[in-house]
Amino acid sequence: MAISGNPKKLAQDVAGGFFSLSPPVLKKYTPGDLKIILNNLNIVKREIRQTQVALDDVQLVKAKNMQISRMNQAEMVLRTYCKKMRIPI
Repeated sequence: MAISGNPKKLAQDVAGGFFSLSPPVLKKYTPGDLKIILNNLNIVKREIRQTQVALDDVQLVKAKNMQISRMNQAEMVLRTYCKKMRIPI
């Protein structure tokens, strides 16, 4: 199944907590699609890390850290799935 919509938007939805990657979800994608998703996850993670928040604003720091945590988890799930299925990425 091809990626429906913009892959960068998919990665932003993962960061926002609106979409999560799991092995049954990843099963629908081709190896090329998985590589595109991984690249976009890294791009969005880099953009999140670039945003500067005031250290005294606890809510924004927490939100930024949660987004980075979701991105790391999604990347780990994707890499583990590809390793298990022997898909080179």
